[in-house]
Amino acid sequence: MKVLRVGACVVAVLAVMTGSALAQSRPLVTEDPETVPAGNILFEAGVDFAHGAVYPASGLTGNLKRIGTFGFSFGVSSIAEIQLDGGVRDLLSIKTTDPNAPLAGMLTLTNPEHTSDFEDLSIGAKVRFAEETASRPSMAVRFSTRLPNAGNESGLGMDTTDFHFGFALGKTVQSVRFVGNFGFGILPDPVRGDRQNDVIDFGFSAARAVRPDVELVGELNGRKNTRSGEPPIGTESRAALRLGSRMTRGHVRVDAALMLGITEFDPSWGLTAGVTWVFKGFDVK
Repeated sequence: MKVLRVGACVVAVLAVMTGSALAQSRPLVTEDPETVPAGNILFEAGVDFAHGAVYPASGLTGNLKRIGTFGFSFGVSSIAEIQLDGGVRDLLSIKTTDPNAPLAGMLTLTNPEHTSDFEDLSIGAKVRFAEETASRPSMAVRFSTRLPNAGNESGLGMDTTDFHFGFALGKTVQSVRFVGNFGFGILPDPVRGDRQNDVIDFGFSAARAVRPDVELVGELNGRKNTRSGEPPIGTESRAALRLGSRMTRGHVRVDAALMLGITEFDPSWGLTAGVTWVFKGFDVK
């Protein structure tokens, strides 16, 4: 059934790849190589719901609400931006627990049916090193570090720090904006401090304008485990499809999307909705 569901979603993604679009932002997570204009700030905020979220390190599964997800992108030059992403609160309604999970013994839950925590922060930067031309896509490099703000006592964090580095390419073909990401991530083993897993990060998205102020968007985004055998817990392959739309009014954009998990470690489905605002924040000299 999951194979049929994924196949149907791929067809739906291909169906939206026939129109115009602006640079990617919410509800997508694939990075467009274009950066925020110098002196401007891009602010994103939203809420997510994920049915069947899996936390293999702590052994918890359930329905996850992400309240107050946010992102700031600061345009520090004509080709570079600094990024800060996170969430105010993650709330998990616990459905099942695995007492044999490697970090299950560290849980300090006051309520066996619910747990919550502040979301891990991610700090990074993006630099565009090639502009788009008639024959060449725009290209950028991006790197980021995920900080261990969520604790393993809540079951929602692993107290590890990740590092990601990758390339972003973007090309507008006729009226369609295509974006691709490719890179790698270094994910520590939350159980053993002397081991890590190097994964391949990937993403592909497209956007189509059905009206001057309305777009349909779709993407496939995730990571691929490169280890042979069983990967360290919490570093498994993951991937998800997103299908949604966004509407722009001036400098403000609202969005919504359906999320569909692909691997056994992804939520089976989810919803996201939010807003993006770009405004003048400071002078660049």
